[in-house]
Amino acid sequence: MSHPPTERAAPDPAKQQAFAERVVDVLNGASLALLTSVGHQTGLFDTMSTLPAATSGDIAAAAGLDERYVREWLGGMVVGGFVEYEPGGATYILPPEHAASLTRAAGTENLATLMVYAGLMGEVEQRVVEAFRNGGGVPYSAYPRFQELQGQETARVYDEALVDTIVPLVPGLTERLREGVDVLDVGTGIGHAPVVLARAFPRSRFHGLDRSEQGIAAGRDEAAGLGLGNVRFTVGDSTEISGAYDLVTAFDVIHDLARPAETLAAVSGALKDGGTFLMGDIAASSNLEENLDHPFGPALFAFSVFYCMTTSLSTGGAGLGTVWGEQTARRMLREAGFRTIETRSVEGDPINLYYIATRH
Repeated sequence: MSHPPTERAAPDPAKQQAFAERVVDVLNGASLALLTSVGHQTGLFDTMSTLPAATSGDIAAAAGLDERYVREWLGGMVVGGFVEYEPGGATYILPPEHAASLTRAAGTENLATLMVYAGLMGEVEQRVVEAFRNGGGVPYSAYPRFQELQGQETARVYDEALVDTIVPLVPGLTERLREGVDVLDVGTGIGHAPVVLARAFPRSRFHGLDRSEQGIAAGRDEAAGLGLGNVRFTVGDSTEISGAYDLVTAFDVIHDLARPAETLAAVSGALKDGGTFLMGDIAASSNLEENLDHPFGPALFAFSVFYCMTTSLSTGGAGLGTVWGEQTARRMLREAGFRTIETRSVEGDPINLYYIATRH
């Protein structure tokens, strides 16, 4: 039996206008994200941070770039409020307060690096739209730049905080690493995390595991270049871990995996008695309504749709997505055999939450 369509109230004109203005803001914000990505990749922000007020020609020359493109980019930066413009001399300047969030010198405070992902998502948009219609997902191979970008992004955190801030989250871990223990990094990517740890703790033995041959090769090259003999890398599946370890780490990777439950079970089985699993993953709630005020909420769901969830689904995997949330993470850790689970936050890393899990 058919039912008559439900009558809906006419839109409130003021609310309609306010929402339309917000949509325009979204369009402008997305456009600025792409322009910011270009500014980061070309080094324009870094160059401008060292210059006084300068013309587009001077800025282009200092950056080694084409003036016409730089001038148009500067126009977008000016109307977007990123760069200041003096029309009398046709000069541009990047205020120091803005440079503090846009340059490589800003370290973990550099937000321009995140804007590069906007372009990455645009590269696979049509394939994601196809997945909406037909199911499945977009394979990892469709993202040739992702591992490099992810490596650059996480390296900033590792270099600045891994040894002095993240490791000490586990009581007594710094001392144990100094004395010498066996450590596995699951989903190591380009292997920078174990390299940083291997340099800081020469008596410990580090092992990086990842399915990416390209990533593992990068890790081996970096370790060899630094002359490190206490770190090795293996191409392999995270659900099949060989050996026994005092510490297993997994940074920003579990939610991406096709078989996260099996990986967590393998991690639990690979830990020695008294061993610790240190997992860094997205700081969010499993309950949608609790993410309404998340400062990176829309971005996290976009990352999930355009990368994390879809790459997992492309292999028939779980498709957890970026916002799998603390409640789900805790449940899966318990199901993998972990009995004690604590969480910690790190200043300067607002996106991630760090889990300290043991079997006892």
